[in-house]
Amino acid sequence: MHLTIVGATGGIGRQLLEQAVEAGQQVTAVVRNPDALARRVRAFSVDLANGDSPSLRSAIAGADAILSGLGARSAADVGVAARGTRAIAEAMRAVGVNRIIVVSAAPIGTVASPGRPNPPRHDPGDGFFMRHVLAPLLKAALRRHYADLARMEDVLRESGIEWTIVRPPRLSNGARRRHYRTALGRNLRRGLSISRADVADFMLHAVDDPKTIRQVIGIAD
Repeated sequence: MHLTIVGATGGIGRQLLEQAVEAGQQVTAVVRNPDALARRVRAFSVDLANGDSPSLRSAIAGADAILSGLGARSAADVGVAARGTRAIAEAMRAVGVNRIIVVSAAPIGTVASPGRPNPPRHDPGDGFFMRHVLAPLLKAALRRHYADLARMEDVLRESGIEWTIVRPPRLSNGARRRHYRTALGRNLRRGLSISRADVADFMLHAVDDPKTIRQVIGIAD
């Protein structure tokens, strides 16, 4: 299988790259700086903050699926998730690639966006602590980051391609255990954290799982 990994030097992107290579997949990486890659793979330098480019289309052409760990690493990067994902979707349509799996965040189901101006007040999977304590604090602290991710999800819903959105809670650098839980369209009760390695593991398995197509997946330990 040929996979294009976007953001392959980020936390989840590095895990996607390592696990895909270890599994014997053919991998192309899309990054700002190919010299920062942990593995020697076919790589394209693309600044997704500036939209589509011939290099992006070349990186995507021929792939069976795109796996994206794209997201803002700092306040200066806010907006890259939505802009970059729009560019990816446009490039996918241009070269005839139809499958993408992306990382969002657990609170995004209750964040308003242009495509979802009136989201539910609470995620159906959240318990009392998450609904009334943790989620409000996170949304206040990460308001601009979450707005970017919510717009990214809008882009995918409007794209016509076969997307999967993965919404993890707090991410850790723990080992890949493969004991995580998942749920369609909601978060996980008492799901407060998960390792980046396990998120990557699920994303790789979701590539050829038809049940995940055009679905939002909650995931947590």
